[in-house]
Amino acid sequence: MSLEVKIPAVGESVTSGMISAWLKNDGDTVASGDALLTLETDKVSTEITADAGGVLRIKAPAGADVKIGEVVGTIEEGGASAAPAAPKSAAPEPAAEAPAKKAAKPEPAPAPVVQTPAAVAAANEPLAVISENVAPVAEGRMTRKRLSPLRRKIAAQLVMAQHTAAILTTFNEADMSAVMTLRKAMGEDFLKQHGIKLGFMSFFIKAVVAALKAVPQVNVRVEGEDLVQNHFYDIGVAVGTERGLMVPVIRDAHRKSFAEIERDLVAFAGKARDGKIGADDLAGGVFTISNGGTYGSLLSTPILNPPQSGILGMHKIQERPVVVDGAIAVRPMMYLAMSYDHRVVDGREAVTFLVRVKEAIEQPSRLLLEV
Repeated sequence: MSLEVKIPAVGESVTSGMISAWLKNDGDTVASGDALLTLETDKVSTEITADAGGVLRIKAPAGADVKIGEVVGTIEEGGASAAPAAPKSAAPEPAAEAPAKKAAKPEPAPAPVVQTPAAVAAANEPLAVISENVAPVAEGRMTRKRLSPLRRKIAAQLVMAQHTAAILTTFNEADMSAVMTLRKAMGEDFLKQHGIKLGFMSFFIKAVVAALKAVPQVNVRVEGEDLVQNHFYDIGVAVGTERGLMVPVIRDAHRKSFAEIERDLVAFAGKARDGKIGADDLAGGVFTISNGGTYGSLLSTPILNPPQSGILGMHKIQERPVVVDGAIAVRPMMYLAMSYDHRVVDGREAVTFLVRVKEAIEQPSRLLLEV
């Protein structure tokens, strides 16, 4: 008896995806619950598991585009005992093997994977995973790899943002001395109390929430000919992964403590690392924060995350000479960049918003007292 391996529904509006990697080989014996393949869509990457045990027969190769409900393989129940024996007997005397033995683990199955460039794996899959299932196509001095659905979606979103919004960026800088002093003074107690480290991002999330409350004109989105005013504070945080950029959302950030926000950030980082971020984790943010400083960026102009109307770019903390109370002093400074949709956010509102973020970072007691 054979059980079909079908592509399940993985989220609202998701109709297709790509098999980025088979986690089991054709002819392998699998158990119920074993991860069989990684499916990558334009929203998330998820593992498809076996519903029963048996011998896996692969029908669709890694790199293939598949639709929801499509049969990509079968699991032959009751054939588990015969499958593992084939490689052992085949190794000593490959020329003497009977045709029936060779059929236990057929050689031709992977062939369609390398016939055309269209069948190679996603560009952002780890190399170790790609090499097991899909060989990149070498073209002289270049290697051609197919864009993953997620990377194609990211590209489409970025181009769409540039074409549909009137993007403008305003800049400022923040003295990080107060936040760094507070983290140094309270970091150990914070870790003991909450079991998690106190990072910079929670301060910026709190600062953005305070700025959105002070300048609600930024907390909007455009829907057709309508302007929608948001009255909630779900803040997206851009996370770089091997598969591309993702923006998981901290829900109701205005109601959460620093510790709760830090826990959410750590949880999302783990999900991103393991490829477990789901569609629900990415939906519904009203504003995004991107931290290019993690990679050493000193200054950049972030692109909007549609349909949001604003995004804050954090950058590298660097000691620079600044004037403090009429004297030159060396301070740890960070450039801040806010890109916004000028169709619905005026320059005065954007500048005011960024100044409020700066003030909250330079005087973190404001965040505690909500002033």
